[in-house]
This record gives sequence, C-alpha cells and structure tokens, in this order.
Amino acid sequence: MKASVIIGYYKKINYLELILQGLALQTFNEFEVIIAEDNNDPATKTFIESYQKKVSFPLKVVQQEDKGFRKNRILNEAIRQSAGEVLIFFDGDCIPHKECIKEHYINTTEKGILSGRRVMLSPSITNRLLVDKTFTSLSYFKLLLSGSKHIEESIYLPYSWIPKKKKRGLLGCNFSILKKALVEINGFDEDYEKAGVGEDSDIEWRLLKSGYSIVPIKFKAIVYHLHHDSNYQESDVQYNTVIMNRKIKEGLIFCINGLNRHA
Repeated sequence: MKASVIIGYYKKINYLELILQGLALQTFNEFEVIIAEDNNDPATKTFIESYQKKVSFPLKVVQQEDKGFRKNRILNEAIRQSAGEVLIFFDGDCIPHKECIKEHYINTTEKGILSGRRVMLSPSITNRLLVDKTFTSLSYFKLLLSGSKHIEESIYLPYSWIPKKKKRGLLGCNFSILKKALVEINGFDEDYEKAGVGEDSDIEWRLLKSGYSIVPIKFKAIVYHLHHDSNYQESDVQYNTVIMNRKIKEGLIFCINGLNRHA
C-alpha cells in the first residue's frame, strides 16, 4: 500500500459520506482509508461496512469510547494500523479535490511535511452539497458567488511553483508525511485533551525540531471545508498553548504519551 488516508472524525455521518464520495473520485487509487473516530458509535461502523461495498479502496474504522476530546489518541491508533508508506491526514469535515491524494503522494520528500490548504465553504454551499450529494457546486465560479472564503485556494495548478517567502503552518485537516517520520517522534501527543493547537501546531514544532521542513502544496492539494459551528473555545486554545510552550521549553520532541502506547 502506497498511502494511508487517515480521517479524524466525530459524528456527522452526512459529512463523512461526502468525503468518501470525494475519495472515490480520486485519480490516484493506491491508498487505503482509515476513519479515526473519537467515539464508538455503532451507526458509524454500520455505515462503513455498507460503504465498503461501494468503493474500490480498502476502508475501515477505528473507534474508542467517547471520554471527551481524545483525537490524538485515536489518530495514533489509526497510524498503528496503517499500511501505507505515506500518511495523509484529513478532518471529518473536509472533501478532497479529485487530485488531492495524487499530489500528496507524488510530492512526498524524505524530510518534508506536505501542507495543503482549504476552501472555507459557506452555509449555503454546504447545505446544497448535503442535499444534492454531487460536487457541481464546487466550481470556482459558483464558489465565487456563494459567500465562501479563501476560494483562491480552490484553483488547481499542477505545474505551479509556490514561492516560499510566506511561511504558513501546517493544517491538521490537510497534510501528509512519511509514516516513519511520525514513528520517530512517537506520533501525536496524547497529553492534549482539548481542541486547538494540540494537534497540528504541536506535531509541527516537533517535526521541525527533528529536521523536517514544511513543503507548501498550495494550488495542488485542495480540500473543501464544510461549514459548521466552531467545535472549540478560545480557552481551549490558551490551555493547550500553555502545555505546548512548556513542552517546547523542555525540548520534548519524542513525546512521552504517544504512539508507543499502541504498540
């Protein structure tokens, strides 16, 4: 298996169905999909079992009891069960462009963290997608008139060169890296049990400190972020930031509470 797509997921099966539709349309097809559910909803397992018959790629779900925000823990379990050399991470509210998996895979480098971007869909476009279950409303011109944000991120330019003048951090909803890189730093740090910087920002600083660098793939790896209310508060971000700053000061690149707990 060349790549494993890991989707951090919590409820909203109607969103997940759209994501799987997007994955079924990929031009690159040598990947598996692992749904990492921070919950153990039987409905999710039933849905995945029925959807397995509709797609050509291997599809499975890993679950855990819902005891609050433990996304990093279930992501680590998904990493443990993954078979791909390259790991591609999406969130359960992001539909991939049909070339997204291909671009993540072909642009993989030995020491690179591939960072894609996202289009922030408006409520009206999101509702239309959920009703129609087709992607015709994701055309650039329809997005332009929809009230969606960052629509410039929807332009696919496979041969474009992206200047590295502006440094942009990785987005946990759209990034990829060699699996061995995450093994080297012991995966995601499970000490973070609130939403916010504990996922992408923490993994970013530890990888950078380990000698990896962010490779922007703007206009190549595109995802469309479905609209929903914020699922975290500013106080969560501040709480996690205090934890992360302490860990940075201590230089804990190889986190203590991480992937090795799932061996």
